Amino acid sequence: MGIEFVDVSKRFADGTLAVDSFELVIPAHRTTVFVGSSGCGKTTLLRMINRMVEPTAGRIEIDGDDIASRDPVQLRRSIGYVMQNSGLLPHFSVWQNIATVPVLQGERRSVARERAHELMDTVGLDRSMADRYPSQLSGGQQQRVGVARGLAADPNILLMDEPFGAVDPIVRAELQQELLRLQREVDKTIVFVTHDIDEAFLLGDQVVILEKGARIAQKGTPEQIIENPATEFVSMFIGAEKGKRALHLERTDHGTVVVDAEGRAQGALVEERATR
Repeated sequence: MGIEFVDVSKRFADGTLAVDSFELVIPAHRTTVFVGSSGCGKTTLLRMINRMVEPTAGRIEIDGDDIASRDPVQLRRSIGYVMQNSGLLPHFSVWQNIATVPVLQGERRSVARERAHELMDTVGLDRSMADRYPSQLSGGQQQRVGVARGLAADPNILLMDEPFGAVDPIVRAELQQELLRLQREVDKTIVFVTHDIDEAFLLGDQVVILEKGARIAQKGTPEQIIENPATEFVSMFIGAEKGKRALHLERTDHGTVVVDAEGRAQGALVEERATR
């Protein structure tokens, strides 16, 4: 299920032009990452896909159909959405949080509960946690519940708005690896927002670096951007001007790794993404 932005702009009531004539094709069954500094419009772009934000001009299509013709509530229920801080309902148990959308869509609670248990397996949560409440979980566990909830209705599209930004670096690294594993298994169209370029390069099949107004500074695979920064802004954003990204490709027993001038892997495993 591909997504296309066609000359999309968004101006808010206070006059702020958050998105200016944005055009992009997001390929199906791949992970596209929007990355940029705060205020560049990346979250606005994400939320326009499920009509949480309506564009001022232009259109957004999913598989060639203009989403403006879709009922916004039904559209949102058909698209998975994972946000920072998980956004869990505090008075719902783990399984109830996961099953929220299927139950709203009329699925029997017994079926929804079993599906929630299966998704707990998928995201690496022990089923013994099913009756716990969010306050009884760690930050990383809450984020896993949030991912499971996003997958509960078996959506073709999964939107992820800085989902790992509120956890510590060790847990964040674990969740990033879990997402890579999960994508290989479930094969969704994922749109991921982050301000962390290393996270973008690790997770993205297509990385879109944004400037203010959601203007595309550069888009491409991590390797393309790392090897050929398009502008001085991109070079500075990815750290190339400091030598951090004086990069080369290096073969290892596990595949091809992008390595910086100090011999540190920068995260993009070519073969791992290619097997998705």
